[in-house]
Amino acid sequence: MGGNDADGFVADGEGPVREVLLSSYLIDAKAVSNHEFAAFAEDTGYVTDAERFGWSFVFFALLDPQDRKAAPRAVPDSQWWLAVDGACWRAPEGIKSNVEDRPDHPVVHVSWRDAAMYAAWCGKRLPTEAEWERAARGGLQQAKYPWGNDLKPEGRHRCNIWQGRFPDINTGEDGFLGTAPVDAFSANDYGLYNMSGNVWEWCADWWSTSWHAEARLETRQNPQGPASGDAKVIRGGSYLCHASYCNRYRVAARTHNNVDSSTGHMGFRCAADRSSD
Repeated sequence: MGGNDADGFVADGEGPVREVLLSSYLIDAKAVSNHEFAAFAEDTGYVTDAERFGWSFVFFALLDPQDRKAAPRAVPDSQWWLAVDGACWRAPEGIKSNVEDRPDHPVVHVSWRDAAMYAAWCGKRLPTEAEWERAARGGLQQAKYPWGNDLKPEGRHRCNIWQGRFPDINTGEDGFLGTAPVDAFSANDYGLYNMSGNVWEWCADWWSTSWHAEARLETRQNPQGPASGDAKVIRGGSYLCHASYCNRYRVAARTHNNVDSSTGHMGFRCAADRSSD
C-alpha cells in the first residue's frame, strides 16, 4: 500500500510504498445510502452531530444565491465552504432541502462518530485504512486509480469528481454536479463502487503522517493506526476533487478530519471481520 506518485502530496504521508499483510475481511460494495441511514435513524432515534450542532458545511454552488448570502463563510482558506443552518443528512443543503429524490445517494453530513454508531448498529465496523486501500485497489498493484492508471480509459468517466475549473465552473461532464448514486459508474475488479470520488469515506484509524512509515510489526500486519490522535483518516476523494486543487481521488491519497466534523462531501462504507466458519 501507499504511493510515491509524482501527483501526490508528500505532506499527507502517502508513502512509503510498503507490503502490508491483512487477514480476510468483508467490506461493503457501496457506501451507506440515505435510505439505509434513514432506517438506522428511525430504528434508534439517533441524532447526528450535525443535527445537534444545528449546522454543517455545504459547498456554495449547491445553494441558491439568497442562501449563499445568508450563510457565513466559515473556512477562511476554503471560501467555497459555507456553514449552513439546518444542514444535516436529512437536509443536505439546509432546511429547504431533503433526500426524498436521492435515497440511493450516499449519506453525507455524517461525522466519524455517526458513522461508527451506524456500523455498530448493523453489526459491522469502519474499515481500517489498510483494508480500505486494499479494497480500493481491486487487486491491481500500485495502479493510480481503482481501474488502472488512465483517469478516463477510452474517454469514459469512471468516477464522480470535479469537471472544469475549481471552484467556479463545474461542467458536469461526468453526469453529476453533487453526489451520485452509490452504484454509479463501473465497479472495480472486487465489485466495489465509487472507491474514487463521490464522497470521502471515514476509516477507523487515527491520522498520522509518520506512524506507518516505521517498519514495525504493528504497521505491517493488520495495521490499526496509532493508538490516539486528533483526527481520523478519510479516503477516496469526493465530487469536489480536481487535479488543480485536491488531487486525492488516487488510491494512495489520504487526508483527515475531526471525529465530530461533518460536510456535504463525507460519507462512509462499512466492513466486518470474516468468521472462520
